[in-house]
Amino acid sequence: MGTIHDYDVIVIGSGAAGLDLALGISRGAKVALLSKGALQESSTFYAQGGIAAVLDHKDSMESHIADTMDAGAGLCDPDVVRFVVENAPDAIRGLVELGADFSRREEKGHEDEYHLTREGGHSRRRVVHAADATGQEVESTLADAARSTPNIDIFELHNAIDLIREKRPDKTLGRCIGVYAFDCARERVDLFRARIVVLATGGASKVYLYTSNPDICTGDGIAMAWRAGCRVGNLEFSQFHPTCLYHPRAKSKLITEAVRGEGGSLLLPDGSHFMDRFDERGELAPRDIVARAIDHEMKRLGIDCVYLDISSKPADFVISHFPTIYRKCMEFGFDMTKEPLPVVPAAHYTCGGVCIDTKGRTDVENLYAVGEVAYTGLHGANRMASNSLLECLVFADSAAADILHRLESIPPPPEISSWDESWVIDSDEIVVVSHNWHELRRFMWDYVGIVRTTKRLERAKRRVDLLLTEIAEYYENFRVTSDLLELRNLAVVADLIIRSALSRKESRGLHYTLDHPGRDDVASVGPTILTPEA
Repeated sequence: MGTIHDYDVIVIGSGAAGLDLALGISRGAKVALLSKGALQESSTFYAQGGIAAVLDHKDSMESHIADTMDAGAGLCDPDVVRFVVENAPDAIRGLVELGADFSRREEKGHEDEYHLTREGGHSRRRVVHAADATGQEVESTLADAARSTPNIDIFELHNAIDLIREKRPDKTLGRCIGVYAFDCARERVDLFRARIVVLATGGASKVYLYTSNPDICTGDGIAMAWRAGCRVGNLEFSQFHPTCLYHPRAKSKLITEAVRGEGGSLLLPDGSHFMDRFDERGELAPRDIVARAIDHEMKRLGIDCVYLDISSKPADFVISHFPTIYRKCMEFGFDMTKEPLPVVPAAHYTCGGVCIDTKGRTDVENLYAVGEVAYTGLHGANRMASNSLLECLVFADSAAADILHRLESIPPPPEISSWDESWVIDSDEIVVVSHNWHELRRFMWDYVGIVRTTKRLERAKRRVDLLLTEIAEYYENFRVTSDLLELRNLAVVADLIIRSALSRKESRGLHYTLDHPGRDDVASVGPTILTPEA
């Protein structure tokens, strides 16, 4: 029998969005922060590039807005873009007040100014960073603050299973009142009750075979919200980072966009440049264009990778700007100060997610979503570099303000039944889970990747339908494990991605299909919204 916990607010997820929101509401609420792994194991921790914000007098809000809109290929919500961009400087200041230490300029007389780098899609230098480990600095700062905040109780190794909605007298479902979570250490299911629940669970890039993301990014929040009755949007737009280190042991080793921003060149095995044949911005084109160009060249030439070369820069410059990447590459035998790095694209960011407004509210009363789990309208058909951590912070602050404003008017949750697994048994065929996991990620990579066709998508749909049936049967008969929960969620998200991709009869941003290679600004100009069946 698991434990029953009562709180004002439950925050599921411990990346930048979840931690920042928990800190924002902790002055007026008792908060449970659920982390699927260790507290700092999140996509935020591994983010290298930085946070985009207008902090230079030569830059402007209008320029940041225009760049974001351009990268989003016509699907960004202009009001949301302006909302995020205009709140960016305050988000940076909030982190600095908590102790975040961002890189400063080295020029004499400018040491008090931030060093701003430039990344793909940006027309100006506006990316605040902490060398090449910005996410680690942000995550550590927020995690330290959360640990020292009395009103925040942290539950590590707690894997959320499903959201709980109140049952109305007419048998319909009402507000969100809690969540069941698997305590991985004790192997039991606990019940968490609260007035408000917040999803900050990150994205779903582990649905693909190759990804830059940590293992926890299995689309849990998207799947739980869908099962609870929330709409999802734009899930066909999965961003593939163009440059991950190509090495059999280099799992999830991303090479930040800033390497290209500081002069790195993409090369074919013969040393020739190729990006200028795909876009006039060359290496600084948005990620979808760069990833598609690399994919094209790899398939055209039958090569395993391309190369990223910044060795023309002084060694001291490379090491000081990219110390983390330099050390990691040296571990695998590559000296980026002297030689090109072998790189390939990998699934990196989920641009769509659970539909929310600018206050973080979902379709279900008292259920919020912030960060990569959410579809806000900021990214459109393609996320511009370093707008993701920014989105986490701005929406976390906005949702926190709304939660504090509403909290006192929300009654406590009613009694809820504890988790009942009296009729299930321990699995005697765990191999089924691992086989289904591998099959799912393999066909998603093969059929729903950087370049798609209707035939490939339909093939993937048939396979995911079979998997959903098998997983549902398995879930009903055996006790839950973390692997089973993640597989269940990945299958739901895979299905939503495929359905979204099949519905878009054009190529736009991150969704490129050979059957509809052109952009349709008449029939396909809006976002893709899927609604659960009642």
